[in-house]
Amino acid sequence: MKTLDTSGYSCPEPVIMTKKALKESPEGLTVIVDNRASRENVTRYAMAVGYNVETEEGRGCWTLKISK
Repeated sequence: MKTLDTSGYSCPEPVIMTKKALKESPEGLTVIVDNRASRENVTRYAMAVGYNVETEEGRGCWTLKISK
């Protein structure tokens, strides 16, 4: 599964990057975000287009595992 690190980017950039990456890897991907707004927005987007999202919290970041 592909990993996309969006650390350092503010919304809406992480959502745009996730949308593009899911077109390239429709089976799913792992997204790393470093702020709450990005975590919420990427999760909301992925769920709206039919993906499941598992969230793991780490030191100053979240790992979102997006899958069908």
